[in-house]
Amino acid sequence: MCRNIRPLHNFEPPATPDEVSAAALQYVRKVAGTTKPSAANQEAFDRAVAEVAHATRHLLESLVTTAPPKNREVEASKARARAQARYSA
Repeated sequence: MCRNIRPLHNFEPPATPDEVSAAALQYVRKVAGTTKPSAANQEAFDRAVAEVAHATRHLLESLVTTAPPKNREVEASKARARAQARYSA
């Protein structure tokens, strides 16, 4: 599950709210140990996702760097190359 969490800091354009929410969902799924909570736990699960997304947005807004912003397409290309090397062996 955690392989789906991608770095969100220092990209141009900045991370979208959907990207932040997707990362929060993956984190909560990992911590909870389930991809789909029971009906009894759905409210707590959804609340946790919202809180993690909120904290993530604050973190991304607070981080500073002197490095130039990364290009999303270049980083995605590098990730595809790493995956191909890992799985084609």
